[in-house]
Amino acid sequence: MSGPPYVIRGSVVLPETELRWRFSRSSGPGGQHVNTSDSQVELRFDLAATDALPPVWKERALQRLADRLTDGVLAVRASEHRSQWRNRETAATRMASLLAEATAPPRPPRKPRKVPRRVVERRLRTKRQRGDLKRGRQGRGWD
Repeated sequence: MSGPPYVIRGSVVLPETELRWRFSRSSGPGGQHVNTSDSQVELRFDLAATDALPPVWKERALQRLADRLTDGVLAVRASEHRSQWRNRETAATRMASLLAEATAPPRPPRKPRKVPRRVVERRLRTKRQRGDLKRGRQGRGWD
């Protein structure tokens, strides 16, 4: 049942032994074949109990994926393809990319920069033009 190793990042891969697969009938395409095959795939990975991820990554992933976890378990579904095998590949790839994104180091903080003088001047000029336009609508001296 094992496919290629699904790399999360660097040398860290999804451990095949900790993946739980479930198959069910898919609602997608398949014609007469659709009612006889369990082509929908649900892949579950116990993120809270795993030792496959470095502790820092695990903590980061638990924080970032908190809204997707059910009792510390991350679940991914795939049913786009008619073939169960292709759905398995899709689910595993999706799981690996989700974990890669969740374990990525945080972006460096944005450094505040001074607003360029030209930008300030342009803003003030448009405000002045707008005010002049509105003042011109007041109708004084039209008698």
